[in-house]
Amino acid sequence: MTEQVDAEGESGRAVLGRTLRYLREKAGKSLGQLAEETGYDKSYLSRLESGERLSKVTVMEDLDVYYEAGDLLVSHWRVARLDAFMDPYKRFMALEATARVMWKFAPAVPGLVQTEDFAREVLSGGWTTADADEMFEEQVAARLGRQYVLRQKPTPDVRIIMDEVAFRRPAARAKTWHDQLLHLETVAMLPNATIQVLPFSAGVHHHMTGSLTLLWQKDGSAVAYEEGDDCSQLDDDPGDVLRLRLSYDRLRDLALSPPDSLAFIRAVLKEHRRHDAHP
Repeated sequence: MTEQVDAEGESGRAVLGRTLRYLREKAGKSLGQLAEETGYDKSYLSRLESGERLSKVTVMEDLDVYYEAGDLLVSHWRVARLDAFMDPYKRFMALEATARVMWKFAPAVPGLVQTEDFAREVLSGGWTTADADEMFEEQVAARLGRQYVLRQKPTPDVRIIMDEVAFRRPAARAKTWHDQLLHLETVAMLPNATIQVLPFSAGVHHHMTGSLTLLWQKDGSAVAYEEGDDCSQLDDDPGDVLRLRLSYDRLRDLALSPPDSLAFIRAVLKEHRRHDAHP
């Protein structure tokens, strides 16, 4: 399909939209027919084709099946979703999508394991402009899209250390928090994922003001990404990456073991259920 080659300077979202339109026209379908046969709103499909909207990855999965296109649309979507992020973040996103090993520390529930409702609650407070709804929906879709890396093949090996404070600041809605805790429990039991809790009893530590992610690629190359205090930094200097890896090791030494962390998550979930049942 030479028609889908990205033109210089063309955004990933524009390429995705052009590919959607190409596949629909090749199939001899009108937007109305496509909407009727897929169950998606006609105006929504039109805005995807024009590049005005970014869908959830599940929409692209459905349309790949509909057009018998393999994973063409999902592949384009994975590039297009980067348009929703600021430029300094895009390289990190691209590296995260291909990493074979991920180590993360977060003082809050990281986006990689947030439920949709929890992500909406976290992101909802930052939009006050006239086009807030559009930007908000794109940020939600892009954040949820990051979770695709947890189920791609080959599956990466993921370790997440979460500060206990993340479990002590619940969502505003009880059901949202209940579902988020359930999701963390599920992720913690995945064969390729480990969640550890850094308890308050560990005391102060050197990453209290931000998050840290370490990524290793198939070829062994590694990068470190630090985020906090309204700034972020991606570092591929071997010496700096090693220093941050050692700092991560110290956090892991302070954290609860994986079995104890799973027990901790279940205890918080049980406590939440008890409190919710007797407000």
